[in-house]
Amino acid sequence: MAEHPNVTVARELMEAFNEGDEDRIKARMAENVKWHMIGGETAEGLEALAAYMADAGDDFRITTDVHDIVGNDEHVIALVNATANVGGQTLNYRTAEIMHVRDGKITERWAFSDDTAAINEFFGQFS
Repeated sequence: MAEHPNVTVARELMEAFNEGDEDRIKARMAENVKWHMIGGETAEGLEALAAYMADAGDDFRITTDVHDIVGNDEHVIALVNATANVGGQTLNYRTAEIMHVRDGKITERWAFSDDTAAINEFFGQFS
C-alpha cells in the first residue's frame, strides 16, 4: 500500500531536520505555520519559528529517529525518538509529533513528550 501523501510530508520534514537542511524544512511548512513548543510558547509563522531556533545558538540541532508515522487527509502523528544537541549538551527524549497538513504543507504542530520537565529544563538554559 502506498504511503499517504501527508505522511510523506511529515517524513520529509523529519529527514530535513536530520540533515539540518533549512530550505527543505521551510519547504514543508506553511508560511503561517503555528509551531507549539513542548510545554511552552507557540511560534506563529516561519519567521518566528526560525528566530526561535536561531536564539538557541549556532550549534542547535535536533535529529529524529522515526518509530512510525500514521496519517490521513487532515492529521499526521509521528512517534519519534529525538536527540537535541545544544551548547555541547545532549538530551534524548521521545515525542508524539501531531501535525495538521494542508496542500502539502504543515500548518500546525504540537508535540507531547515522555518528559516535558526535562525538555523545558534543557532548552530553558539556552534562552
